[in-house]
Amino acid sequence: MTLRVTLIQGGEIGHDLVPAVKRVLEAAGVSILWDEHVAGHEAIKQGLEPLPAPMLESVRRTGLALKTKLMASPDKPLVNYNILLRRTLQLYATVRPLKNLRGLKARFDGVDMLVIREITEDLYAAIEHEVVPGVVQSIKVVTEAASLRFFRFAFRWTRDSGRKVIHCVHKANILKLADGLFLEAFRTTAKEFPEIQAKEIIVDNCCMQMVSKPQQFDVLVMGNLYGDIVSDLGAGVVGGISATAGINIGDGIQCYEAFHGAGRERIGIDRANPLPLLLPAIDLLDGVGQKEAAARILRAMETVLSEGKVRTADLGGTATTTAMTDAIVQAMARDS
Repeated sequence: MTLRVTLIQGGEIGHDLVPAVKRVLEAAGVSILWDEHVAGHEAIKQGLEPLPAPMLESVRRTGLALKTKLMASPDKPLVNYNILLRRTLQLYATVRPLKNLRGLKARFDGVDMLVIREITEDLYAAIEHEVVPGVVQSIKVVTEAASLRFFRFAFRWTRDSGRKVIHCVHKANILKLADGLFLEAFRTTAKEFPEIQAKEIIVDNCCMQMVSKPQQFDVLVMGNLYGDIVSDLGAGVVGGISATAGINIGDGIQCYEAFHGAGRERIGIDRANPLPLLLPAIDLLDGVGQKEAAARILRAMETVLSEGKVRTADLGGTATTTAMTDAIVQAMARDS
């Protein structure tokens, strides 16, 4: 089966990651018809809008996207095109798998959890104003409709993933109205999924538990701000950027993305670690039912990490992007 996937190039080290991932997927026997587009500062450099209309139309048409991180523009460093893309496509949830990779050193072993984050509301609605000089107010937005939509998705994803326990992360003991509404939506939705054990945990306790015994968690669901913090904390627990990927969900859209991006002038040409884009590509294959190919690539990647001979600089080695990609392809060939 040939997949139709929108490929969104954000520039900089993305120019090294995309060819590497394409090569691995091709070596795994996966047939993909790519519809390639640029976005973010890379699009601006080419005289385009940061989120070109043809790119947006392509994502809506294919329903599947793989993207590198969209880099900021030097003249607008505070504009986050990654968040802007999510809002424009009306994506409302992010699923972030946090799992140990064989061969990748981490603080803990045996971690396998999902952090599912609502991404339309909360403080990230960015509603701010200055009351008087020296006094700024930021407004946290929580609505019943968005919360119920998010939790129904999260419970369905939990069930379909074969997971059994879901924790709602909150601060309703202090934010009695905002987080209280969010928590009540969780409790209401939990009644629709009696096969899943629903639990609640305060966010500060959740962070403490994650750095004490992260293996206890199965699925964590939360609002936008807590999700941003907890998902990055979880990434540190399982080994950093090489063990992270994200799936952004909207109606009829699944956008698989790399969270790591950097300038080539800092990393170097052909020096980037391919794993931050390869992991979401593996998740994409798994999500569309090509589980055998996804598992084969994952095994090869873990074999290369375990052997430790070919690693990029951020993993403690000296290999180029191309060399690490070659090693993964060769490990797949040995596995066939």
